[in-house]
Amino acid sequence: MRTILILNPKGGCGKSTLATNIASYFAMNGKKVTLADCDPQRSSQDWLNVRPENQSKINSAVLEKGSLQIPEDTDVLVMDTPAGVNDARLSKFLSQAQTMVMPVLASPIDIRAAERFIDELFSLKGTINNKIKIATVANRVREDTLIAAKLEYYLDKLTLPNGKQLPFMTMLRASQNYIHASEKGLSIFELAPSKTYYDREQWEPLLRWLDSSKSLPK
Repeated sequence: MRTILILNPKGGCGKSTLATNIASYFAMNGKKVTLADCDPQRSSQDWLNVRPENQSKINSAVLEKGSLQIPEDTDVLVMDTPAGVNDARLSKFLSQAQTMVMPVLASPIDIRAAERFIDELFSLKGTINNKIKIATVANRVREDTLIAAKLEYYLDKLTLPNGKQLPFMTMLRASQNYIHASEKGLSIFELAPSKTYYDREQWEPLLRWLDSSKSLPK
């Protein structure tokens, strides 16, 4: 089973948006997908609740008493995580995933929070050593702004403790298309291509990575 974790302890960075769109992408490509909403806010579950029946099916799994009930025939599990994850819960989430995508907002507060989290992540013994592949995404970016350029530079220079670069996949703009899609239980890939062409183009590097062996542990 393919397991993809969307994680950043900082709230409001768009984890649910990434989780729902990634889940939809794989479902549209014929995979049996389960979306696990581990966040008490239940944003991903709310999205599933309004999802039209005529769209690609996505199963749900909610965290109950620390355990996920996942359908046995699941091909791809996408986990949407809460803010403020402590060390014990962080280790548990990481142990269940092959791939982690970390969204970061273009603001000084979010960049500093990302720095602290990445330090914490690397301090967890054995977490990084090819047991999970991690990539970052700049999310809800207002293009052509100074802070967007600063975030892009920061994410592009991040390295792992072994000196290897931490992959920075793409910058996703702050687009109303995500809001319109979320209201209907859809992803941007299920809206009219003529309206979402640029957004889809921004997703391409991340989707290529997720579809490749580079996003899987050795």
